[in-house]
Amino acid sequence: MRPEREILHIDDDPQMTRLVAERLQPYGYQVVSLNDPGEAINELIYKNRRVVLLDIDMPGMNGLEVLQEIKKYDGGVQVIMLTGLVTVSSVLESFRLGAEAIFFKPLEDFEELHQTLERTFQKIDHWWDALHDLSRRKRGERVGPVEQHQVQ
Repeated sequence: MRPEREILHIDDDPQMTRLVAERLQPYGYQVVSLNDPGEAINELIYKNRRVVLLDIDMPGMNGLEVLQEIKKYDGGVQVIMLTGLVTVSSVLESFRLGAEAIFFKPLEDFEELHQTLERTFQKIDHWWDALHDLSRRKRGERVGPVEQHQVQ
């Protein structure tokens, strides 16, 4: 059974969060939107969100600071930057801090973002499968070898 594909989208622009939710829904994603980056960590802690779309240029706490806090809280949360701030330094810093990918606004075609999200969810599914196999092994159950899958 395929688990629900839920995404937390953090962007200070309500029109952008609404647009992204509308454009990703036909692909089967449920998008939860936050327009206040200060609420991100609480949302992750209490709702166990595993995939985040994150803007960089936001007032108060910028997306790079939010990314750093997310990774400090849980390095396994997958963060994809979706931003209008197109600079070499923001791209390099995003990857250095652990972003999975970066997309630049305005995003005309959502297919590439959808493909990246699918690979991200496949990576998460593989991690859960490996953890379940490990748990079964510890209980003495016989399971096949843990395979290493390369997610591109």
